[in-house]
Amino acid sequence: MKIVSWNCNGALRKKLGALTVLNADVCVIQECEDPARCTDSEYKAWASNCLWIGTNKNRGLGVFAKQGISLEPAELDAGPLELFLPCIVGGHIALLAVWTREANSPTFRYIGQLWKYLQLHHKFLRQELAICIGDLNSNVCWDVWDRWWNHSDVLKELKALGLESIYHHSKSEVQGKESLPTFFMHRRLERPYHIDYAFLSQALLSGTVAEVGHPSKWLEFSDHMPLIVSTIANKSLQGDLISATLRLQSDL
Repeated sequence: MKIVSWNCNGALRKKLGALTVLNADVCVIQECEDPARCTDSEYKAWASNCLWIGTNKNRGLGVFAKQGISLEPAELDAGPLELFLPCIVGGHIALLAVWTREANSPTFRYIGQLWKYLQLHHKFLRQELAICIGDLNSNVCWDVWDRWWNHSDVLKELKALGLESIYHHSKSEVQGKESLPTFFMHRRLERPYHIDYAFLSQALLSGTVAEVGHPSKWLEFSDHMPLIVSTIANKSLQGDLISATLRLQSDL
């Protein structure tokens, strides 16, 4: 399975050519328009198997899957927190798509939004097959000493749930010392940051790798580079998928 997370910087309908080349099974896209309210027929056809959430029809959070891969929304109330889209992929993987925002919060902005969400719905990710993926707008380098909802605190919360960043796992890199940026502020190469992540449960880490799109190709489309997560399923994992499906259905 291949999963791509990409903040497309708006107008996804005009950028499908670049995205489809990646041939992802599931795409988690931030800042994309709502397919249900878009008049572009090509985009609507491409997005025929999707879930979408947002307060602005032109810039929301979507999960798009190939035909034949089921997407089942998980009815978890996020309240005023933005933006989170929990769903069950293929009947067995608990996936939390994320695009953290300011959400009119004077204190719990961006990573604070995810920290609050995890306090409410941590059970959703406490599954054998779970993924938390998206644009977190955060990095360890921005930790503030007197907060308990820093990036590092969220990492601890996710680790307690059994989730680990696949980029850092596969690259053997330390949080805050990433060699590959996922974001270039104002599309300037001299302002690189790593703020997009995919956290996987232990059962999914083995045989999974993460890559980041190169700016020479992607900067013309967005200030974010796609994060590409590729899992090679083996027979053991396939057995885990079946057993995890039964447990997931009984827990939710």
